[in-house]
Amino acid sequence: MKRSDDLLAGLDDINWAALGHAYGSAEDVPGQLRTLCGPAQEARENAFRSLFGNIFHQGTRYSASPYAVPFLTRIAVAGPAGARVDALRLLTRLAVDWHDEYDLPLGINTAAWRAAAISPEDTLRWYDAQIAAETDEEQLKGLREGRAYCAAGHPVDAREGALRSYDAVRAQLPVLLELLGDQDPEIRAKTAYLLGWFPEEAAATLPPLLACLDGERDPVCLATVLVAVGLLADHDPDGQLRHHLDHEHPLPRWAAATALTRLLVAHPVAESGMPPVERIAAELAAFGAGAAPESATAHHAGDLHSYTVRSLQLLMGFAEDPNGVIRDIVRALSHLEKTGVVPHPLAARTANLLEALFDPADTAPAFAELSPGRRELLRALAELLTAEDFQSLPFGSDLHERFTQYGLPGTRPALRAYVGLSTEGEDPSSPLPDPWEPFRNH
Repeated sequence: MKRSDDLLAGLDDINWAALGHAYGSAEDVPGQLRTLCGPAQEARENAFRSLFGNIFHQGTRYSASPYAVPFLTRIAVAGPAGARVDALRLLTRLAVDWHDEYDLPLGINTAAWRAAAISPEDTLRWYDAQIAAETDEEQLKGLREGRAYCAAGHPVDAREGALRSYDAVRAQLPVLLELLGDQDPEIRAKTAYLLGWFPEEAAATLPPLLACLDGERDPVCLATVLVAVGLLADHDPDGQLRHHLDHEHPLPRWAAATALTRLLVAHPVAESGMPPVERIAAELAAFGAGAAPESATAHHAGDLHSYTVRSLQLLMGFAEDPNGVIRDIVRALSHLEKTGVVPHPLAARTANLLEALFDPADTAPAFAELSPGRRELLRALAELLTAEDFQSLPFGSDLHERFTQYGLPGTRPALRAYVGLSTEGEDPSSPLPDPWEPFRNH
């Protein structure tokens, strides 16, 4: 570990008080970074929680966020042992949000992200035009305050603000790459996970990632590297992904199949050098049918069965027997796990599957007229989904609207009646309960 003075050199040269985070001025950030470099574990953990909530708050990044990146990078490389993993976790979140900026298993579309972001210059021009046309004094006051906030360097467009942090982390990748050779397998795995979100840097990051495949013995780290390669590559380099379909451990086999799925969908031209779709699907199906592993990669917040369902869904378009792939998906659905990112994973995957397998309609066809795979899927969903899953937002999900969009029954008892399951104690004709009713009398 380096001295904290080395890790935090230049910290006091930044005007943190002029920068902002989720709770106002960022003047407390230097103290939190100093504590992260200190000897007391409990103090470090408390400082990390505060810093995380300040500069990455529910997915939002702030003007202070990119300024913290170089210091977090130094801590990740040479800080106290307990702080290094935390620093890598926060660097990853500063680069990509859980929800918005990446889509597993297809990866992150930085070109679309950059095209959608509104630059500060464009925002200032918009404010100037609005101010010039506005005559109401109260409205003018708000517009001028907004313009001053933007002119002071604070991000107004959330996508642009996130890009600032993403690019700040991107600039540190040459330094972070050395962590792929760290003695700690968790550091190696967290680094590989981070690298997978930077397709614009693939030319620099793929060679060291591929070099890890030969000697890596930790299954979680190896699996993370394999998924990262799949997210960054446009073909199977020297057949290394295909080779790992035969690994002795199921987690790297799953990762190789996941990476190959991404290549097959994102780069169909690479199909000639790929294993048969059935081989890839079989590995995903075997993983999906089993219980969750005791240790997993960080993808999908560790809910690898959700990741498996999405990969199998993409393979349906390539498989000779799509109904067989649907049956593989059904076997994986019961293993989905709630995470802090997705509290209703089955509802989220159900929405994906309905969109992929059904067309919008006013009324449902007779259940017997559906394909065998669709019948099996709906029957499984009728068994697995709860009344809460159908409950409307903010306390449930949007499944009621999703099902009715395709003419399908939009409540649990109605769906069970449709597929021929028992509805004892439930009325299939009852409307969805009002989620606000318990609060109306208060």
